[in-house]
Amino acid sequence: MFNFEEELKKLPKEPGVYIMRDDRDVILYVGKAINLRSRVRSYFRENIGRGPMIDKMVSLIARFEYIVTDSELEALVLENNLIKEHSPKYNTLLKDDKTYPYIKVTLGEEYPRILFSRLMKKDKSKYFGPYTGAAAVKDTIELLNKLYHLRTCNRSLPRDIGLDRPCLNYHIKQCDAPCQGYVTGEQYRQQVAQAMEFLNGNYNIILGELDSKMKAAAEALDFEAAAGYRDLYNSVRQVSQKQKMTDSAGEDKDVIALYQDDREAVVQVFFVRDGKLIGREHYYMTNVSSDNKAGILEDFVKQFYAGTPFIPRELMLQCEIGDRELIEKWLTGRKEARVYIRVPKIGSKEKLVELAAQNAKHILEQDRERLKREEGRTIGAVKEIAGLLGLAHIERMEAFDISNINGFENVGSMIVFEKGKPKPSDYRKFRIKTVSGPDDYACMREVLTRRFRHGLEEGRELEAKEMDKEYGRFTKFPDLLMMDGGRGQVNIALSVLAELQISIPVCGMVKDDNHRTRGLYFNNVELPIDTHSEGFKLITRVQDEAHRFAIEYHRSLRSKSQVKSVLDEIPGVGPARRKALMRHFKSIEEIKAADVEELAGLPEINRRAAEQIYQFFHKIPTEP
Repeated sequence: MFNFEEELKKLPKEPGVYIMRDDRDVILYVGKAINLRSRVRSYFRENIGRGPMIDKMVSLIARFEYIVTDSELEALVLENNLIKEHSPKYNTLLKDDKTYPYIKVTLGEEYPRILFSRLMKKDKSKYFGPYTGAAAVKDTIELLNKLYHLRTCNRSLPRDIGLDRPCLNYHIKQCDAPCQGYVTGEQYRQQVAQAMEFLNGNYNIILGELDSKMKAAAEALDFEAAAGYRDLYNSVRQVSQKQKMTDSAGEDKDVIALYQDDREAVVQVFFVRDGKLIGREHYYMTNVSSDNKAGILEDFVKQFYAGTPFIPRELMLQCEIGDRELIEKWLTGRKEARVYIRVPKIGSKEKLVELAAQNAKHILEQDRERLKREEGRTIGAVKEIAGLLGLAHIERMEAFDISNINGFENVGSMIVFEKGKPKPSDYRKFRIKTVSGPDDYACMREVLTRRFRHGLEEGRELEAKEMDKEYGRFTKFPDLLMMDGGRGQVNIALSVLAELQISIPVCGMVKDDNHRTRGLYFNNVELPIDTHSEGFKLITRVQDEAHRFAIEYHRSLRSKSQVKSVLDEIPGVGPARRKALMRHFKSIEEIKAADVEELAGLPEINRRAAEQIYQFFHKIPTEP
């Protein structure tokens, strides 16, 4: 048993990281402190206005541990690593984990290439970026290779010069074939240098060159070449015109501001590279405290720049943050160059920060509307179904379906919706073990029996181990069972639940003659439902998802073995008799309904074979 009083006395007055855990040893919170004793003990004093979220977290703490570091900077780095690794429930967390694309020029090679990269390594290459759109980066690389006739192959040059024929790019005049020695290393590097000028934003020289070449080709009546130069000219102009916002200082900086509501915050970042705004991105922060803009910004800066390979020279923030000097020192160490954190108060820089905040507000309000619509489609639809059935509460719904082809490879599917949304991690597949032939009711009985027996057994095991039922695969029971059909399927489910002494409401999703849902069968009554309502649309999604999941499972089994019919399992029925039966009766159901005389009437079927077929479908034991 963890003795808080004794453990609090042992805390050192040194910098480090502390970790709060619950009674299941799950990490609730990770924090850093310049003085571990003072910081950790503060959590266990009487309420001093920490806020309801921290109070709730403290009530769940079963034990704590700590790691002593040599400095507060080391504690900051360790805190970031642990938060990223464990995503504790009560830390303010950066939801997005994006990696941004870079343009990489492999200057370490004698014949450099221009490549797409999501990692910025400490090598001899030159990196440009980060950029916010992968598609734009790929288009730019393609344009540069076309403009400057750079190689795209991965041959090792000059070692492999002349060893193989030039590729197609040489023949279509998009590469000068350094692999054949048709261009010297010096000439090739001049072309690479021009491409790098382009990436640095010096477009005017390139535009002038292309304009001259276009006019010269037109005067020489080489209209095909002129058209090619024209297209390249337009492409370069389009890229250059995207850089509308400039800063005469020409520095790299990130402009960061946020907007928050009671539940989450949106942080907007403007990426300024070489004085040009190259893009923007927004990020969601969860577990936010109300009116804690500085704390949210601090958490964002620490988590975001711990993961991104590029750190600009300057961060322009909306407001002052705690530990500013410490974070500057940490960022400077990561960049290996001085990094500044500033809060502009006047002028164009302050207006840029304000613009970022306005964008963050706009995004969060848009998202709030989207969430409202989404809630109507999900939670609202569930409430509508609960009201129709007269149930007080529905959170988890399970639906089941059976799939087979002519009785072969019977399989069952179980799909789960929670709060109106599918939860694929809880989906389950069943391969039918006790039923041969096309008997959907028997198959459904087996699937439901196995599902709920597993749940009861797992529940007993977890209870014996004093573990939460969330740890089991089947222990969480639904608030509503939704059967794909009417009275028959509902009665099967009710009988299984009664045998296992489980009480769960069961409804059937009834379809009309055109196989479209028309209502719900519940408590021996068919309840009509408005086909334009969100509840009806949710029922349709549940039905379709159960059907899709079962069919996909069945299809995967069919791909592992040849498709066959249940007729293959009948003694005395080979390929010829199977074909004759299907040609005459059209379906397994018709064969099953036929008597011995009708079966024996087929030229290919003798009386003994007819009796065997009849006995198979009607489960009559054959005589020895």
